[in-house]
Amino acid sequence: MIPSRAITSGPKHHWFGYYDKLQFDPSARYALGMQVDFEHRPPAPDDCIRIGMVDLADGDRWITLGESRAWGWQAGCMLQWMPQSSNKIIWNDRTDGQFVSHILDVDTTQTRTLPHPVFTLSPDGHTALSIDFHRLEDMRPGYGYMGIPDPWYDVNAPADTGIHTVDLRTGETNLIVSLAEVAGTPYPHGEILSAKHYFNVLIFNPGGTHFLFLHRWRFGDGPFHTRMLTAKADGSDLTVVDHSGHTSHLIWRDDSHILAWSHRPSHGGAYYIFPNADDGSRGPDQIVGKTRMPLNGHCTYLSDNYWILNDTYPQGEERLQDLYLYHVPTDRRIDLGRFHSPPPYTDTLRCDLHPRSSPDGTKIIIDSAHGGNGRQMYLFEVGNLVGVQSCGH
Repeated sequence: MIPSRAITSGPKHHWFGYYDKLQFDPSARYALGMQVDFEHRPPAPDDCIRIGMVDLADGDRWITLGESRAWGWQAGCMLQWMPQSSNKIIWNDRTDGQFVSHILDVDTTQTRTLPHPVFTLSPDGHTALSIDFHRLEDMRPGYGYMGIPDPWYDVNAPADTGIHTVDLRTGETNLIVSLAEVAGTPYPHGEILSAKHYFNVLIFNPGGTHFLFLHRWRFGDGPFHTRMLTAKADGSDLTVVDHSGHTSHLIWRDDSHILAWSHRPSHGGAYYIFPNADDGSRGPDQIVGKTRMPLNGHCTYLSDNYWILNDTYPQGEERLQDLYLYHVPTDRRIDLGRFHSPPPYTDTLRCDLHPRSSPDGTKIIIDSAHGGNGRQMYLFEVGNLVGVQSCGH
């Protein structure tokens, strides 16, 4: 266990959301976050949150930068630092009856608005991938955005929507993978065309050549099923990487391998390394941290790929969430802390730790409600633990 410090405080509530986004600027001085006045209920269409950043070198001073009406408790509004930029951020919003994204220069306060929301950004900062957030909200309430109905609500697998590219310089968008195309890709465990389909969790690989995504579907009011696919950046070379039906949290290890929690016949529930292919010749399943990382969590690699940063959902009667680092070469786990999640934080209203690291791997920030003043953000200094020296300010 190592000490941490709260970098936000009440009475307002603060959090960041998804674990695969760039929360820190390149210097690790500023950390992005969202601020809201209430908790313990789903957002209504007109509920507005504030966008801001914490100056970690100036007494953790909160700096308000904007606002959003397109958000949820889990993924927020896809707020993130623009890759390859020291001064630009992006987030989603809803204006004039459509979902949009804003790109803000934090130095000049100049803002550009693109007519499309974003989900994930390419490593060069030139392209984003987007999905239909109204369909996501309909299929998985609490993960998409309120305020706009799904235009394809009555269509199980529409051909006119799916994954879009967004040119972050011009705003031009193109459909590159349709729901109809993926739903029609054979599934070895049964017929799925009669189910209703949607996409979630898109992430570019470090080189920007490919992206992964989750294809999910439901039969009526039943549970959702999942498979993981990859494609080239232009949507071609569509490949099913895991068709177990149980792919969950995941991250690219490098340009051609993915770390993902899945449930496969070989080892049951575990973290597996998936090559970006499924041609039948990849050999036996490769698992990571079977005994040290036995539970599903929000996994990322630190900058050197030797360390995995991870968490757990609340466990036991005390509802404790674990935060830890796992050293892959030595199968060593370092526990950073256990944090109580109060009972009101359940289902889509929960406060996952969603740990994020700074670019140099020396700092970690989590969202947590353990402090008794609602969800807030907490900072850990881990440079000495992982053998990395901070770049300083």
